[in-house]
Amino acid sequence: MAENRYHIHVDAEKQSLALNFREIWAYRDLIWLFTKRTFKLIYKQTVLGPLWIVMSPLFTSIVYTIIFGRIAGLSTGGTPKLLFYLCSHALWSFFSASLSQNASAFIANAHVYRKVYFPRLTIPISNTISCAFQMLIQMSMVIVLVIWYGLKGVLVPHLQYLPVLVPTILCIGALSFGLGTLVSSLTTKYRDLGFLVGFGLQLWMYLSPVIYPVAQVSQPVLRRFLLINPMTAPMEIFRFVLLGSGTVEPLSVISTVFFSIAALLTGVAVFRKAERTFVDTI
Repeated sequence: MAENRYHIHVDAEKQSLALNFREIWAYRDLIWLFTKRTFKLIYKQTVLGPLWIVMSPLFTSIVYTIIFGRIAGLSTGGTPKLLFYLCSHALWSFFSASLSQNASAFIANAHVYRKVYFPRLTIPISNTISCAFQMLIQMSMVIVLVIWYGLKGVLVPHLQYLPVLVPTILCIGALSFGLGTLVSSLTTKYRDLGFLVGFGLQLWMYLSPVIYPVAQVSQPVLRRFLLINPMTAPMEIFRFVLLGSGTVEPLSVISTVFFSIAALLTGVAVFRKAERTFVDTI
């Protein structure tokens, strides 16, 4: 009887959506440690270190400005091209990096899962938080340019709507977290899905208003398809608030909220089902 008193049995819950939020909160220190670990692994043994968080989007945006802005002649709706692409790249990098890291989270950390018990979702959560921090750092460059162009009278941002950016970031995080967790749960048995993530994200980027604004799409069918895209509203909301341009339509906002919630719930449900056996299959 004395031995049974100190026996703790850890098992997966039967309810697909029964997450123990109190347990996840109790492991918040571990989430923070995983977040710091992600930063260290990415920039380990690099000369510039975390400066790449700023340098990479800057160089990419300069290339976008030359290729899409100058050579291809794509319009940015009157917004300075470098600023337009910097803002777009920061948001898309947050989404794509979070989805990619979470899509391989369970396979990449299988050696950790086999050794000790902790809430399995702590790693995907830390990945999303890490990508969000990087996005906020990249947005600092956007803020500097917004102030510069604002003083010159080139653009007039709608900073009174600044609080709207918080739920917008949460929607992007929920969408990338849900889709990434869903793919990661399925790749424990179907490894082919892991190879499709990179290709799918590249295709998704060109189908999203990353290198062009929604206002430039006039064809009714393509425009309707673009508005249903869950990454359209976040792009246009950030441009409207920070750059003073952007087309924010109710259909686009509703689509983003719906797909973000649906992806989050579906990803958690599939994860809870796969959690019971995925350590044995990866």
